[in-house]
Amino acid sequence: MVAMSDPSFEVVSSVDLPAGGPLLVGIADVGVAGLTAADYLVAQSDATEVGYVRTRGIPDITPFSDGVPRHPIRVYRLPNDGLTVLLSEVFVPPGVTDSLADTLSEWIDRRGFEDVTVLFGAPFPHSEGEHTVFRVATDGFDARRGDAIAPLAGGYFDGLVGELMTRSLVDELPPTGVLVTPTHLPGPDIDAALRLLDGVERLHDITVDEAELEERAAEMNEYYADLAQRVQALRNADQPFAPEEYPDDRMFM
Repeated sequence: MVAMSDPSFEVVSSVDLPAGGPLLVGIADVGVAGLTAADYLVAQSDATEVGYVRTRGIPDITPFSDGVPRHPIRVYRLPNDGLTVLLSEVFVPPGVTDSLADTLSEWIDRRGFEDVTVLFGAPFPHSEGEHTVFRVATDGFDARRGDAIAPLAGGYFDGLVGELMTRSLVDELPPTGVLVTPTHLPGPDIDAALRLLDGVERLHDITVDEAELEERAAEMNEYYADLAQRVQALRNADQPFAPEEYPDDRMFM
């Protein structure tokens, strides 16, 4: 019988990053809004991949594009803004978030990052008027980044986001803030990603050409609107149809 190893993580750097500056984190959340926003920012900014996180002892993936594989958790450096981006395409199981948070905390401290911004989409109940971005942040983060983004009224974080926020509360991490926006199932919720990008631009005083992502969002919305019309037409005609023909719930879309 082969024994399973304990989950472990290691940040591997391909170049020596300059110390300091802000860190932006985009993870595979529900609707993948945070990941989509971070990935688009990296692509549009012509960022350089400067490292990755090696994982052991957890279910892993190897994403690829055009026949070329890549690490699922990667680190990028934007060329002109001093911003470092950590993005994860792999879902981190709740039981191993302590281990990953330990590794990231040690790396963040070693690199001397000034603050941490996490991008997070959550499928919480909301009205059409709440299609915006909110913040949850420690006092130190607000002092550095200002309060231009409205605070989220209430709730809680679990998983990696909760671990990072809790460690910032006890000064194991620098000032940390989470940009939160409501998301719809199924993903990717590109409208939510656009809202998170707007929040990043305001907080970090950068400009991102959002035209390509806006076009993708319009195409996605058109697809779901067309699907809803087809389903409604079938309902009106009182025709039975298979479960796979129903659209997934888009809540207030």
